[in-house]
Amino acid sequence: MQKAIDPSISTWPEQNPQLIGSACGACGATVFPRQSHCPKCSRADTSDVLLPRRGTVIAWTTQGFPPGAPYIGPTGKDFVPFGMGLVQLGDVVRVEGRLTENDPAKLSFGMEVELTMIPFATDADGNEVVTFAFQPV
Repeated sequence: MQKAIDPSISTWPEQNPQLIGSACGACGATVFPRQSHCPKCSRADTSDVLLPRRGTVIAWTTQGFPPGAPYIGPTGKDFVPFGMGLVQLGDVVRVEGRLTENDPAKLSFGMEVELTMIPFATDADGNEVVTFAFQPV
């Protein structure tokens, strides 16, 4: 069985999942993940908004070693380096997330990407935990 690392951040398991952010009714700011108070104006006037599935990589790096706690993914010989990117989703919001590509020679600024869900870890009950990532288009 598969389950989301955090069911509140996306519409997965829909066929074409979207990330869920929040938009401020007072100042118009959009953020991800969703928040009860706007980080720009501090008002509690936010509502859920579905974010675009496609975007552009505006910054990237590769993670060559397992992150520190509370990381629950593979470690030791099971760890595989992964790409991380800052993705501009339309003119709406920037989201930091995993990239499905980890080869620096295949990553570039301005690269178009699309949201996908990928396996991340296996929980204590044997369920495959999935997380969001961005894959090249």
